[in-house]
Amino acid sequence: MQIRNTAIGDVKLIVPRKFADDRGDFSETYKSAEFRDHGLDLNFIQDNRSRSTRLHTVRGLHFQLPPFAQAKLVSVQVGRIYDVAVDLRQSSATFGRWVAAELTAEGGEQLFIPAGFAHGFCTLEPESVVTYKVDDVYAPAYERGIHWQSPELRVEWPCPPDAAFLGPKDAALPTTINRSECFP
Repeated sequence: MQIRNTAIGDVKLIVPRKFADDRGDFSETYKSAEFRDHGLDLNFIQDNRSRSTRLHTVRGLHFQLPPFAQAKLVSVQVGRIYDVAVDLRQSSATFGRWVAAELTAEGGEQLFIPAGFAHGFCTLEPESVVTYKVDDVYAPAYERGIHWQSPELRVEWPCPPDAAFLGPKDAALPTTINRSECFP
């Protein structure tokens, strides 16, 4: 397993090794000892699954406030996505900056997003299935978000706004960062 830094060092791109033969392939997708060796000492407590039927479905940008802030390990089981993490840690040199990676079922890439980041993605194929591990429970009262087209963030999404498919909740998210709802 390769664990690589991204442009924001705390966000990691993980590429599992594939062992292939004429039956298909096998990969270890999570190994706590190896993650710990790279400074990622986590206790994942829940796995989530999201299926998006349409191309350019956008979900996010979501986060939860403390004490229910969540780290996530995102992967794609079917299809492809453009996965985005936005640093909302006010004490960070990369506050307000974002990083993105294309994750595919074929490649098995994963993105580790620590607590203190907003997360979202755009599907690059219809019928994409995304799974992610989290290290804290879903707490609706602590859930927040930022609109995917925030002019403050200027995320370079792979689809034009008029082609994006959003749910009502994501379409109504604020377009600016509320610093009182960011992380220390």
